[in-house]
Amino acid sequence: MKDPAARSESLPVFSQLLPLFVLAHFGHHLLTALPIPLLPMIRSDFQLDYTLSGLVISAFSLSYGFGQLPGGWLADRIGPRIIIGIGIWGMAVAGFLVALSPNFGTLIVFLALMGLIGGGYHPAAPPMILVSVEMRHQGRALGLHMIGGGASFFLAPLLAAVIASYWNWRGAFVGLAIPTLVFGIFFYRVLGKYRTGEVVSGDRSPQPRESLPAAAGLRPLTVFIFLSTFSGAVLFSVTSFIPLFLVDRIGFSKETAGAFFAFIYSAGLWASPLGGYLSDRWGAIPVLLFVLFLAGPVVYLLNFSSSWMGIGVLLLLIGVIIYVRMPVSEAYIIAHTPQHKRSTILGIYFFSSMEGGGLLTPVMGYLIDHLGFYLSFTFAGIILVAVTLFCSLLLRGSRD
Repeated sequence: MKDPAARSESLPVFSQLLPLFVLAHFGHHLLTALPIPLLPMIRSDFQLDYTLSGLVISAFSLSYGFGQLPGGWLADRIGPRIIIGIGIWGMAVAGFLVALSPNFGTLIVFLALMGLIGGGYHPAAPPMILVSVEMRHQGRALGLHMIGGGASFFLAPLLAAVIASYWNWRGAFVGLAIPTLVFGIFFYRVLGKYRTGEVVSGDRSPQPRESLPAAAGLRPLTVFIFLSTFSGAVLFSVTSFIPLFLVDRIGFSKETAGAFFAFIYSAGLWASPLGGYLSDRWGAIPVLLFVLFLAGPVVYLLNFSSSWMGIGVLLLLIGVIIYVRMPVSEAYIIAHTPQHKRSTILGIYFFSSMEGGGLLTPVMGYLIDHLGFYLSFTFAGIILVAVTLFCSLLLRGSRD
């Protein structure tokens, strides 16, 4: 058990910092939320087909995933403060460079730089928050933290659509990079004031599940991470093309498609806390399996929606699946990982999910170029159901 003195000493710090962590998560994702909803405008600016449009998303997501590995490793060794700081204000600086891209090649390079710089935030933040949270409340704490990211992904497309209508997609990057930079510097100074990096990185006290035998916990943990990351990658590859789907298949304007994309991320305002709560009550594995069994049919049904209401409902359901999956997965991984390796394992988890999404996105673009949206989305739905069913058999009997 955690030392009571250390616990009581850290609680006041985190009771003050938790709302700031929600804002930090919001600031971190203000710019990461922009490439997909702005993709129709970027495509027109550089005259791209679906395959090259997918490369725009992959350039960021692949480097963002790669950045999770050194980010998590460094957070476990030098403390999370500088990693989190770079993940916010460093992301803003890279966002300015993206806006200045004179050609397609430069855009790809700066998007990759933005992803690499921002890659350390997610492995560093959750263990830092949960150092003061009881095991039975960990899912809810991570769910609350997810509100920041959900709010950012919800509001950023709306703000970007308004800004881009006056100053194009480049102006949207600049307009949202400014507040991100200011808050990132402020939050970095706040973390230094509370010296939270030393508290977390120096705390090596055992946790309730840290004594689990490696053989007993390794297989279900590996299967769980694979299921969550692979499903997340498939969903990412599908959602990356939804703005283009809305423009080319449904007939929405570019601005409307970018704003409509916010339906997906509106779920982050409430689905993440709900997912964390259900994970605490029922266990991570049942909750994850439920939402992922739902994912395949929802993706398939996109092929049959033409009204704005039907599309809105399906996009909202996709958002629920995404935002329930994330806190449930993080809570399970943290509960089954030794404390001094949590950021490292989370780095592997985020790396796998984001690299998978980055690799599958141009593949999805290639399929859409050659097969169309209907067959491509149908294939993605079948894969989601098949992988979830297979992994559910492997996880049968595993304890949360």
